[in-house]
Amino acid sequence: MQVKGTTVSVVPFCFARFGTGIAPVDVVNSTTTWDEERQALLGKRISDLGLQIRGSRVERLVDQLYKELAARSISFRPPVYLSDQWGCPDGTPLIGVPFYLVDERLEKLEEEMSGAVENDAEAMRYMRHECGHAINYAFHLYERADWRRIFGSFDRPYRERYRADPFSRAHVRHILAWYAQKHPDEDFAETFAVWLTPDLDWRSEYADWPALEKLEYVDRVMTEIKELALEVPPPTAEDLPVESMNYTIAEHYDSGWEPIPIGDARQLDADLKRIFASASDAPSGMPAAEFIQRHYREVLVRLSYWTGEPPAVVRSLLDHLITRARALALHASGLEAATLIELTAFGTAVVMNYRHTQSLGRTTRASAASQSSEAGT
Repeated sequence: MQVKGTTVSVVPFCFARFGTGIAPVDVVNSTTTWDEERQALLGKRISDLGLQIRGSRVERLVDQLYKELAARSISFRPPVYLSDQWGCPDGTPLIGVPFYLVDERLEKLEEEMSGAVENDAEAMRYMRHECGHAINYAFHLYERADWRRIFGSFDRPYRERYRADPFSRAHVRHILAWYAQKHPDEDFAETFAVWLTPDLDWRSEYADWPALEKLEYVDRVMTEIKELALEVPPPTAEDLPVESMNYTIAEHYDSGWEPIPIGDARQLDADLKRIFASASDAPSGMPAAEFIQRHYREVLVRLSYWTGEPPAVVRSLLDHLITRARALALHASGLEAATLIELTAFGTAVVMNYRHTQSLGRTTRASAASQSSEAGT
């Protein structure tokens, strides 16, 4: 950071990566089917794909972010680079963007593996959120006493699984479900993202909410630092740019999250029998396994979004339900919409119970009271 008194030099920014999207001429030709291309892509190392930002959809999204910062008279432009997921390396003012967003084929593969791909509106919500992290780290805002008073201690333990209050008015709502409640760092990033969102009257939107104090704080601090800028070094291997992702796309999707531990395959059979009927009771009904497969993507996306669990975790549950529904020869009965609602509600209950207890057992009143007491401390 180049500071002399109150004068800070504004450093021009260049993209972390330039060039064109992937062109795997050795992978596809005019007669290649998607299944063949898919298998070829899965076997490719990500670092060998030549993925770059220029000319891609990501370039347009970054341009939009910078226009929004300019509209707020903020001089700093956080560098953006391609990585394995949305993120901002801890303490580093860089924005990592998922590599699949620069190529349509990789987006198609991501949609198959995770259930959905961010549209532009969703991607911009993530971009603004990560920009909040970058600005927090760039100017060490989290070290300020007033920041800690408003958001809490930055040193609070960071946990991937956290208990949220859906009725809280002390936090803004921007991405995911109640993500601002995860950690003070996320609270600031979400608050900044809401503040930056174009055409949003946040004073009216959050009137009479305690969260409004946080938005007013961001508004004041951005006025203080708006003329400041940084020279940010390029990402290192520890920041996991695509050049350092020396593993295949298949390994990317197979790594990271453990499936929900189902010790006994029969553990959820009784629940499935409540949602679906036996073949003798609903002989003309669609096989339950086929029903779940038909609605697989929409259930996967909704459960992952509202529970905050990654798609890989939810997929492990859905795959298990399909296997057991087939083994039990269950059929759908009644209205399709009603069955889908019940299936989704059941899946949400299972995932959330696992999220907070790390088991699939039903929560007893005693354990629930204990958990409630711990949450209030």
